[in-house]
Amino acid sequence: MARSTKSSESFRRPDSRERILILCVDRDNDIGKKANVKTPIVGRNQNMDAALKLILTDPEEADANAMFEAIRIYDGLSRKSNEVYQVATIAGSEMGGVEADRKLVSELKGVLKSFPAEGIILVTDGFSDEDILPLVQSRVPVTSVRRVVVKHSESIEETAAVFSKYFRMLIEDPRYSKMALGLPGLLLIVLAALWFIGVFIPYDISTWAWIAALFIVGSYLLTRGYRLDEKVINFYRWFTKAYYIPELITRFSLGMGLILIGISLYQAWSYVAGRIPYPWPTDMSSWLVLLPFILGNMISRSLTLITIGVGTSIFGNLIRYLMERDPRFWRTTTMLVTCAWMWVIFNQVSLILLYPEVPPYWLVASIIAGIVVVVAFDFSTHRLSKRYKEFFGGSQEAKE
Repeated sequence: MARSTKSSESFRRPDSRERILILCVDRDNDIGKKANVKTPIVGRNQNMDAALKLILTDPEEADANAMFEAIRIYDGLSRKSNEVYQVATIAGSEMGGVEADRKLVSELKGVLKSFPAEGIILVTDGFSDEDILPLVQSRVPVTSVRRVVVKHSESIEETAAVFSKYFRMLIEDPRYSKMALGLPGLLLIVLAALWFIGVFIPYDISTWAWIAALFIVGSYLLTRGYRLDEKVINFYRWFTKAYYIPELITRFSLGMGLILIGISLYQAWSYVAGRIPYPWPTDMSSWLVLLPFILGNMISRSLTLITIGVGTSIFGNLIRYLMERDPRFWRTTTMLVTCAWMWVIFNQVSLILLYPEVPPYWLVASIIAGIVVVVAFDFSTHRLSKRYKEFFGGSQEAKE
């Protein structure tokens, strides 16, 4: 009988022990972005390997120090206490906000499913604890919070190094550079443009120097902030490195279409600028009076070439889909007809802007007729697509 009681006690004892989870939270997912480690990470050895990868990638990363602290707490409590402990790391998203919180909650649920803890010791790097605590406490009680703050020397040299690090982050990290560099650059360019057109320009050399400086500095900040130089280089590489004939046709037609659109806008603005009385008005009411004249002439003078440019780009895709026997050929044909009919509609719009006495009946008739033409053409292409289904089979990826 005593043996039976002893065995039953040993059977119940593991279940009676409290299960504590030591949880490290990386809300901006530095461990996934920098060390390419998937979360959640459960277990001491797995967390140690992940922390080493992260600290080797970025020795100044605070989240790596938080993971080491979670492991240290786990080792210390496992030796001194009879409770069951487990260490885990979850991560949010670099986008922050709702997306990061939802990912944290999802990973926390997964950890609790494998280790149903009765309490949590939360370990963070001290950043946005007020956002993390409610998410965790709503599911498991948080018995302790450990904030890990990386120590820095108070000397002037190391303080300057810290400021230099964060300044480089503002410049090089796209998440921050768009706001820190791109927006001021855009504002400077707009300010310089306003001075240039005569809003508040005094006619002296010093002002022209300030205008030139604003344009140069603003253009540089805007380019670096939004990485426009890299985007231009990537577009050039994409446009020039095409060895597949259908793809080459598509890119060539896109390039020719953009050239035609650019020429049309240049010619239209040259015509409009030559007919605005100089000096240009400086008050908003005068510009509002000129707005119908500007828009009407811009549309009428550029409409034909813009339509041809857009049609050229669409026609290039049309040829590619025909060569590849892609079923998107029929949808692109409908887009080409729609583009051609838009010329009729916008031509009526420009006439009304330039001559307000023109009745809008032709515009209404053009819109209605355009809807009928597009619907009828789409119905016809749908019938033809069924008839030539075997020819335009295409790949499964193209159909999707």
